[in-house]
This record gives sequence, C-alpha cells and structure tokens, in this order.
Amino acid sequence: MNLPLHIFEPRYRLMIGGCIETHHPFGVVLIQEGKEVAPEARLYQIGTSAYVTQVERLSDYRINIQTIGYQRFKIHAIQRHKPHLIGLVEDAPLAGEDNPANAVVAQPLTRTLQTYLAMLKQASDETFTLETIPDRPMALAFLAAIVLPLPNHEKQALLSCDNLGDLLRLEYALVRRETLLLKHMLEHSQREGDAELFSFN
Repeated sequence: MNLPLHIFEPRYRLMIGGCIETHHPFGVVLIQEGKEVAPEARLYQIGTSAYVTQVERLSDYRINIQTIGYQRFKIHAIQRHKPHLIGLVEDAPLAGEDNPANAVVAQPLTRTLQTYLAMLKQASDETFTLETIPDRPMALAFLAAIVLPLPNHEKQALLSCDNLGDLLRLEYALVRRETLLLKHMLEHSQREGDAELFSFN
C-alpha cells in the first residue's frame, strides 16, 4: 500500500537521499521492544521493502515522499555503523500463491469482507466505491490487510505469515471479529442517535 512520509531527521534524510539517487528501496520494520532512538531497540525479523515514488523537497532540507510497499524481507543481521540502521536481509515472498486450494480458503473471507466494507460505508457516511472484491487470493489478502484497522502487533502477525493460506485464514478471523464489533457499534449508534462514527482519515 501507499505510505506517505515526512523526512526531517538528518539520518533519514541521508538514507532517503541515497534511495532516491540509486533508485533502491528502504526497509520498514516494526520495533518489537525499546524505542527507535535507543541502540538496544529490538526489531521484528520480518519487514517490508518500500520504493520512493514521489518526492517533494521543502525548505531546511526536509522532504515529503510517497512510497509504496514492495516485498517482504527477513532480517539476518543489523549493522549500526551509520546514523541509520542497515539490515542484512533476504527477500521473503509469500508462499503458496499458485496453490489452487487457496481459492476455496478465500471464499469465506470474500463474503465477510464484503459485509464489513458495506457496514463500514454505513458507519462512516462516506462516499466510496468498491464494486468488486479481487478474485485472486493474493490480491484479496493484500486488500484485507490494508483496510483492517488493526493495532501494529496484529498487522505484524499478518505480515509474518509465511503461507498465503495461513494469511487468508487469519484475516478471515480478524475481519469476522471487526465485523461483529462494527455491527455492535452501529446498533448502539442507532439506539442512541449518535453522529457519524468513523472517518477514513
């Protein structure tokens, strides 16, 4: 998915400047324990590479960029000899894309996601269109991961699934949970006469 970033720290200006110059991706990795600026911060081992797609240079060397996620990777080691971290990584593409059994696994997720999106549209009172849910299980899995409003540790659990079938099953459970929660909130809103519940921002 798209990820807009505002770059202002010197270490990240250095990193992103190199990515822009060489057209290389950078890595997005969730911190498992500790703080970003602390040298002892512990990272999750699975992250996502991202490419810079748009650049807006501002005053004081600040940069606004648009990026897009590209590929999962697994970290084997971290180097700390530069202001920003450097990971020694290998690509970790999601396995099972060609498994025909995933079409069957995807069916309940498709139905539940359609229900969830319809309820979300009702709850937000926003105008958006999603006429068709993707037929391909991989595209369906990506869509579900994008639209689900999950905390970071659950997003990481999705990213860490090594097999497409496992990812689809986990997403089904999460979409089902979020649908039940949203249904409860809508029913409460209708009883109480509440205003708009959600915004897509």
